[in-house]
This record gives sequence, C-alpha cells and structure tokens, in this order.
Amino acid sequence: MFTALIDDITRAGGAAGRAYLVGLGHDDRLLRAAVRTGLVSRPRRGWYSIWPEQDPRTHALRVGGRLTGLSAIAAMDGWVRRRGRMHVAVPVNASRLRCPRRRTVTFARSSRRTQVVLHWTRQAHDRDVSTGLVDVREALEVAIATEAAEDAVAAIDWARRRGLIDVIDAFALVRRVPRRSRSVVGWSSERCDSLPESLARTRLARRGLRVTEQVALPNDPSPVDLVIEGAVGLEIDGERFHRDRFTRDRSKDLAITIEGLHAIRPAASHVFDSWPTVEAAILTALAARGITPELRPTVGVDNSGQPRRYRRPTRAHPRSVSVKPRRRARLS
Repeated sequence: MFTALIDDITRAGGAAGRAYLVGLGHDDRLLRAAVRTGLVSRPRRGWYSIWPEQDPRTHALRVGGRLTGLSAIAAMDGWVRRRGRMHVAVPVNASRLRCPRRRTVTFARSSRRTQVVLHWTRQAHDRDVSTGLVDVREALEVAIATEAAEDAVAAIDWARRRGLIDVIDAFALVRRVPRRSRSVVGWSSERCDSLPESLARTRLARRGLRVTEQVALPNDPSPVDLVIEGAVGLEIDGERFHRDRFTRDRSKDLAITIEGLHAIRPAASHVFDSWPTVEAAILTALAARGITPELRPTVGVDNSGQPRRYRRPTRAHPRSVSVKPRRRARLS
C-alpha cells in the first residue's frame, strides 16, 4: 500500500515535502496513514521522511536545515574521530526553527539548542526534497573553518581518497576559508588509507618530522603506512581489518626490518588515546639511529571545547556559527 510512497521519498533523497508528494498522487489521507504505521515519519510540519528518528538527518530537518561540517561528513561515513555538536546549515531567511528532538518546541526554547551549531547561508535549499546533507565541498569548507586542524585534514583526506573531490577541488577551498585555516588544505593527501593514519601523519608533520606515506617494499606486496625520516616504518593496525591478519602482519614487520627500517606497529586506539606514547617510541627509535630532528612545539590533539566563530567573507553564501544575521535597513 505504501510501496510507491516510500519509493518516491527515497528517490527524493530520503525526505520530501507535502506539496511534492501530493503532486505525485499521494493524498493527505495516505500520508497520515503511512505516518501512523511508522513506515514514514514527519520530522517537521509538511515534511515526510524514511529516516529513523535517531538519524542526525532527521534532527537537522526538524531544526529546519541540513547537516554540514563534520556532522555531514560523519553521516557520509567519512573519517571523523569523535562526534561533537551537530552542525546544521539553514537558509538566512529560515523561520520557525524547531528543537532537534521535538517539533512542537521552538529552537529558541529548546533545552538542546546548545548541542546545535547553526550555519546561516543565503543559498535557498530544501523547498521540496532533501537529502539531509549539504554538498561534500560545503561540508569540508565548514569543517576546515571550525574544527581542529587534524580533524579537518582527516575529512579532506577521506574525500580525496574516495574520489569525492580532486586536488583542484581541494585547493579551491583555500579561497573559501579564513586565512588562518588555509594551510590545512596543503597537509591533505589522496594516498591516506585510514583515519588513524591521517591523524598520525598530520601530528608528525606538524612536529617538523619528514613523513612519507604508502612506501613500497621490495619484499612485501603491501606498502608501509608511514615512513618517518627515512628510518622508522610505522604500521597502524585497526581492530576491524587486522584482527585475522596476525601472521601476515608479522611477515610485513620482517620485510620492513629487512629494508633497514625500524618497525613500529601501534594499534589505532593508541593513536586515538595514547598518542604521546606513540610519539615517544618514534623519537626513541630515531635517536637510536642517530637522528635527532629539530622538533616544533607540541600541538594539541584534542577536539573539545567551543568551535571557532566562522563568518564567510564573501557575499555569495555567507555562513556563520553566530546568531542569525540581521537585515540591513534600506536608506530612504
């Protein structure tokens, strides 16, 4: 009975407005019945979706916009270390913003408003259909401008690795973000294979170490994740992909040693939670080989605290984490 309705909402991107669905032949009676069965939800007045209630896209649509920044990257299964506050892009002329959990409560009165960062944009969107997500380039732009450097680099690495953007797209972001954040794009790479590898490479490079990624070995078919100062081979193991590869990984360690490198194999959890220990092991291995690079001061690796304020400088699509911009009064 509801197959055609669900198919139409799916083709629309996951959410569709009432007028759009009525135009396709789904009357109000059918829409109400679909909501009662639980097959379709109504996150917001006049909107119907097939997303679960706990889906962040549902919460963003209920607020009145779409996910952006790292919230959108996470919804795309991108490389995000931790999920902080939800970032939502809303049109600058948006009205009737709602609580992300309860559509009967206004956003201004919501107890959850502190968990949401609004990004106002003059770009109109979501009039009839919605994917719940902004374009990946817009999401990266917001992430670069508002998040910690290593998290923004990881998001760009993921997008480049998956082929969602190319090097031209990546460096086009330089003109669209604040000057203080432009160097982040240059640290990204399309050769990175995983989130912990991206974090490790960025942290080591920011410390002033020379890092080469995906270095081929003559005695092993798979490359080394990272080679530091031409002397240390760093292989980062994630439980998901290395649980059943114990013997294979030990063979690779032998190949790394035969190549003349010092093999270090931390777990992904070490990169996430015990990075000072990993860094100390790398520096000790370098020192044992007579390599004492001049290090830059340690940079923070935590992504907690308030996000940076961001107001895009161009007039085309300004975005901000500040309060809703006011209209300028016209001179009479």
